[in-house]
Amino acid sequence: MARVTGLDLARGIAILGTLGTNIWLFSNPGGLLRAFTDPAAAGVPDWQVPITLFLKQLANGKFLGLLTLMFGIGLAIQFDSARRRGRPWPQSYLWRAVVLFLDGVVHFLLVVEFDVLMGYAVTGIVVAALLLTSPAAQRRWMIATTSIHLVAVGLMTAGMVFHGESVSGTVPQPSPYQQGSWWDLVLFRIDHLTAFRFEPVFILGSSIALFLLGAHLWRAGLFRTEGGRLRSTLIVVGAVTLPIDLALGATVPSAFFVVRYLTAPLVSLGLLALIAAVTLDREPGWWGRRLSELGRVALSGYVTQNLIASALFYGWGLGLNGVDPALRLPVTVLAWAAIGAIILTLAHLWLRRFDRGPLEWLSGTIVTALNGTRRSRRAARV
Repeated sequence: MARVTGLDLARGIAILGTLGTNIWLFSNPGGLLRAFTDPAAAGVPDWQVPITLFLKQLANGKFLGLLTLMFGIGLAIQFDSARRRGRPWPQSYLWRAVVLFLDGVVHFLLVVEFDVLMGYAVTGIVVAALLLTSPAAQRRWMIATTSIHLVAVGLMTAGMVFHGESVSGTVPQPSPYQQGSWWDLVLFRIDHLTAFRFEPVFILGSSIALFLLGAHLWRAGLFRTEGGRLRSTLIVVGAVTLPIDLALGATVPSAFFVVRYLTAPLVSLGLLALIAAVTLDREPGWWGRRLSELGRVALSGYVTQNLIASALFYGWGLGLNGVDPALRLPVTVLAWAAIGAIILTLAHLWLRRFDRGPLEWLSGTIVTALNGTRRSRRAARV
């Protein structure tokens, strides 16, 4: 199947967008654990607080939702390809999921505690099996998992309203994010494994639903000419939800779970449909081509941007999370722009010589070797 430009572009936007969310976790002196109780970071001038909260909310959850939808679309494409080639499913996908999970473990331990790869790997295994069921059964699964997710969000929101707004833990002093070494942070992630892996478990139902929805939208023609009405509907949904999401996120701290896990995915649907509409009958411009290149090496780009941000902000690197609070806002925004420029440039230069990103190549090589071993063992038994 020929590459669909809109898919690559959407992945590239999702990768840069996740950095737009995570960059505030890097620049917060207390890291992820303090990002909820002190979202603007202590000491920031009063006039910067609303700007910081707005910028954080602008990215919060939207690109996580977009990336989740893109994983669902990618899984549907792999499923269709396996069926066309007569490969067993989901057996032909399972090693991909295992390798993705291991990628996530390494990324979590050595780079950042807010890794999404492990969660996507587990979700992918579940949805890979569900793709074998009928469309009606898949819709029932979407309804069921979404319902469970709504209940969970409701309970967490009620807890924040009635028992306090804190959803994070305590950062030890001195902070490992500022004074700790790289190895100190590795040990810190292991010690706080439960807290740091809360989100992937909490959103498992939502992730299953969004994976299935992404697959459904792909098959319904979202990126084809006949999907015009579908695109228009989703764009309206996203446009209507966006101001509600921004207003709640910037002004109501207790609405954290509502905006990140309910309104943000609706905005993601509108963004995905807008990307599909813009790229359907036209070639992307210069920026579109650069973002599409990043989308082609999404895994490598995701890990690389987190590595660079870690080196810039954490104490074992340049320690920019310890700058004067009055400078935190401009430093954070400039760091996001600089890292984005770096990974876009690296993606462009890499793809001038290679057709896959380095981590995509490594993961693909491992998967191929594992599948070859499995086939050899099966042949030997026969």
